[in-house]
Amino acid sequence: QVQLVESGGGLVQAGGSLRLSCAASGGTFRSYAMSWFRQAPGKEREIVARISSSGGGTYTADSVKGRFTISRDNAKNTVYLQMTSLKPEDTAVYYCGAARTGIVPTTWGQGTQVTVSS
Repeated sequence: QVQLVESGGGLVQAGGSLRLSCAASGGTFRSYAMSWFRQAPGKEREIVARISSSGGGTYTADSVKGRFTISRDNAKNTVYLQMTSLKPEDTAVYYCGAARTGIVPTTWGQGTQVTVSS
């Protein structure tokens, strides 16, 4: 079972950029499809982006398309979320998730807070 630890969150002004990282350990990282989700206060957790186990296929939610990019480095057991042109509505706790089969994560990290000020 893989364990996940996110990092890279913080406070940034609108229009700024952040790169989130999610480091995996304890499993065969290259076997997992990886996702980034986010949850804002009072809202449900929502998908932000997803990447296949090989990195050859990605999905990005319409709300962040053109601004956020998901990538992975299987040699480093890490998945990234590059976020640019950040908006206040991007403020949320960001979670990475791992799916051994299918696309629905069964393992989650602890989350990292992203706060975008206007």
